[in-house]
Amino acid sequence: MVIIVGLGNPGRKYHHTRHNVGFRVVDHLAAGGRKFKKNANGDLDLSLEWEGRKLLLLKPQTYMNLSGEAVAGVLQRGRDRVIAVCDDLNLPLGNIRVRKDGSDGGHKGLRSLIEHLGTDEFVRVRVGIGRPDPGQDVVDFVLKPPKDGEDSVFEAVVQTAAEAVRLILADGVDAAMNRFNRRATQ
Repeated sequence: MVIIVGLGNPGRKYHHTRHNVGFRVVDHLAAGGRKFKKNANGDLDLSLEWEGRKLLLLKPQTYMNLSGEAVAGVLQRGRDRVIAVCDDLNLPLGNIRVRKDGSDGGHKGLRSLIEHLGTDEFVRVRVGIGRPDPGQDVVDFVLKPPKDGEDSVFEAVVQTAAEAVRLILADGVDAAMNRFNRRATQ
């Protein structure tokens, strides 16, 4: 099975924030009226098949910095692949970077995944959310909705990130890296 985890924070308060772009991508992948349900850990998940492959879409309800707990709770070690979708301050708004593995890059949600999975060998789809204005607090920036005029870029990058996940599933990580790592949706 492939576990596609969107990193974000639970609750309506955070729904449209920059930090929740991972949740939005997973919601886009679940389109078509499918409903997430609470699993035994209280996290929201949706099992489905895509081109004959079993998928588990996961939206941890543990808050961003504890996302690894949720993934570890559903992971069957050695049998499941993980694709994590998250925001990235170091990428310009609208850019996507696909990685096979690597460090957390300062992202606390990815750090939690690495700690709880015991490895950094999982695929990441990092979605550029831009940088805060000079003097603006980073936490305040990521926990606020996009500025006026950025909504269309966010909608486009959510669709593009979902397309990257589908390409990873269909043709592999290398194909997705070649196609998306240099492309901006703006």
